[in-house]
Amino acid sequence: MPTVEVGDLKDGDFLLDVREDDEWQAGHATGALHIPISEFVARYGELTEAAPQDGRVHVICRSGGRSAQVTTYLAQQGIDAVNVDGGMQVWAAAGRPVVTDEGQPGFVL
Repeated sequence: MPTVEVGDLKDGDFLLDVREDDEWQAGHATGALHIPISEFVARYGELTEAAPQDGRVHVICRSGGRSAQVTTYLAQQGIDAVNVDGGMQVWAAAGRPVVTDEGQPGFVL
């Protein structure tokens, strides 16, 4: 499965967060698209509308397990998708911003 390290992500890279609503509300990456894995297939069209046409989809969850499942699914659909290794736990540990919907500092649940 294709993976990418948190440190390799650049500002402006398309990020898909597949954690559940309570995890998202506690804190998430600025600008990420949120589609919980439990709703992913039903809301797949939201991703195809938002994702860059010829760009890569970076999929993230808490630690990498759920995002790996979604990455595999997306690859089967012909989408250039990669799993963010270590997920939001590594994101936060690397000092990347974690915010709430209100823009306040958040945390990884």
